Amino acid sequence: MRDSNLSRRSVLQCTVAAAGASVLCVPAAAQGTKSPQQSARYQDHPNGNQRCGTCRQFQPPSSCKVVAGKISPNGWCTLYFAK
Repeated sequence: MRDSNLSRRSVLQCTVAAAGASVLCVPAAAQGTKSPQQSARYQDHPNGNQRCGTCRQFQPPSSCKVVAGKISPNGWCTLYFAK
């Protein structure tokens, strides 16, 4: 089963963090908080064919489930998760 709030990157980061210590990894969306744009490496332009408007996390017209602040449908970040 695939959780739409998890990215490959967040799972890998959690796995690496947990390998060194007892760590409980919970996605930001499940915690009720959003990642800052800087942490998600948000940019206001697409990354090739990947753009916020085609991401499962995007909430029209200018919001995201996992990244804080105003989000452009033509933007992109490292938490991108294709529909």
